Amino acid sequence: KHVCKKACQRVSVYLDMVSLAQDSPFTNAGTGSNLNLSGEIECDASIMDGRSLHYGAVGALSGIKNPVLVANRLLSEAQKGKLSAGRVPPCFLVGRGAYHWAVDHGIPPCPSDQMATKCSLSAYKRNKRKIELAEKVECSAGAQVKRSRQSSGKQNGSGSLDTVGAVVVDWEGNVAAAVSSGGLAMKHPGRVGQAAHYGCGCWAENAWKLNPYSIAVSTSGCGEHLMRTMLARECSASAQSEDAHQALLDTMQNKFISSPFLASEDCILGGVIVLRCCRCADSEPSADLRALLVEFLWSHTTESMCVGYMSAQDCKAKVIYSGSTG
Repeated sequence: KHVCKKACQRVSVYLDMVSLAQDSPFTNAGTGSNLNLSGEIECDASIMDGRSLHYGAVGALSGIKNPVLVANRLLSEAQKGKLSAGRVPPCFLVGRGAYHWAVDHGIPPCPSDQMATKCSLSAYKRNKRKIELAEKVECSAGAQVKRSRQSSGKQNGSGSLDTVGAVVVDWEGNVAAAVSSGGLAMKHPGRVGQAAHYGCGCWAENAWKLNPYSIAVSTSGCGEHLMRTMLARECSASAQSEDAHQALLDTMQNKFISSPFLASEDCILGGVIVLRCCRCADSEPSADLRALLVEFLWSHTTESMCVGYMSAQDCKAKVIYSGSTG
């Protein structure tokens, strides 16, 4: 697929990327998502357009195969202006309200049981047994509660935080970002993670006024950690520095790992991808990709993170498995 000039075509390209990832049983977004305590799939997703600065999001959404399509529809509907009687259009919907809005706007429903996979069901049953065992231990031996919880936390699969995210730029320098997630394994029904929250899951902002760079960001990890630090927006702001690489490292250390908002946490889990671009000062706006200077960076505190990228000249994406030193 090629990068198109028109914003609507550009958005469709990366929406296809996120939707394909949601359809994959190997990611925690859409099909194959983690099941909550009730054995149901509830997904979060958001999208932001750097040119208009509009944002759309859904949280704890069940029964829709590709939640990011609902988030994008919310964004596009908001761009049309106010509703009848001067009502402000929604940019963030959750639960049954989000489901009915999606269906009313032509997005087909998908039974949740069709989105579960053998792997996700097996993980749910395994985690359910561990929780039941931990609760018995808590009742019979209070001294072992802390050890049991720590052991369960390491083994219940919540470390597999396979959020799907994408950041893009078109020939005109417009950026956009999206993110989608099934959330933590065995989360409480109705829990909404960072993938749906403004400034936490993704961020996109074109260059303007004193900001020389267009920035797009998408995050992954433990939603509670990312929400309490608004990591996506923090990374976007810091990437306006001349040295984006050092700025990203400093932000991850000072605004995330050492954040006072996470001082009580033993293990802080998060990852981020950042796209930064600017137009060469001596070039006129054109369809020439060489007129744009583009940087792609990532960082994570998790043991690993999978990253892929491609340009208009590439026939397929390049994939990198980033280890603990990423």
